Amino acid sequence: MSGSVIIAGLGPGASQWITPEVAAALDQATDLIGYAPYVARVPLRAGVERHGSDNRVEIDRAQHALRLATEGRRVVVVSSGDPGVFAMAAAVFEAVDHGDPAWRELDIKVLPGISAMFAAAARVGAPLGHDFCAINLSDNLKPWPLVEQRLHLAAQAGFVIALYNPLSKARPWQLGRALELLRNELPGTVPVIFASAVGDAREAIDIVSLSDADPQRADMRTLLLIGSVHSRLIERAGGAPPFVYTPRSIGATA
Repeated sequence: MSGSVIIAGLGPGASQWITPEVAAALDQATDLIGYAPYVARVPLRAGVERHGSDNRVEIDRAQHALRLATEGRRVVVVSSGDPGVFAMAAAVFEAVDHGDPAWRELDIKVLPGISAMFAAAARVGAPLGHDFCAINLSDNLKPWPLVEQRLHLAAQAGFVIALYNPLSKARPWQLGRALELLRNELPGTVPVIFASAVGDAREAIDIVSLSDADPQRADMRTLLLIGSVHSRLIERAGGAPPFVYTPRSIGATA
């Protein structure tokens, strides 16, 4: 069984954020599999079969990759950002866990990419400078009450919170409810970063207070960073946007 599966992160959007390791894997692939818009981000190359699919068929996509690998193909499964963060790496290993025992003997590797939360944080300063967590607001694969519980606990624990998949046409109300819950736990002055399409020509980043955070500002290409009570803004002259950072130390003299 000489085939392989590489699960690779393309980063949030900019081509310069694709690592050399991922670029080398793409150059060696016989088959490219992923959500169609992510597959489209990879430049065309002769000899590569491209298998784009819908965004709700992750397990089918993973099984397809594994079946191709058993035929000796060099398969690269692409994800936006990092493939291990709410993306295809977990789907592939879930398929291996519950699928053909022969898949366990395949050469399977995960190549990291720049996660959207790190790209967004870098644009505004260092909001993830202290403890933080990431929560996926989609309730397609978990019950909404569990999402609410995690939001409450994360806010109470003082984490900076990265919110992935804030809303979609099928899930129009979840972000508004999440912001409402967070306002019950945190001061309205806490900074919130809306980071949309980070790394491409449509990039837009807004820094607002929690009290002014409008869920209609977001779409499925938006990531939110919710500051903690310790996060700070550094105002700048000339209309430049402020820097946002969370101090590394809490409870000690800065």
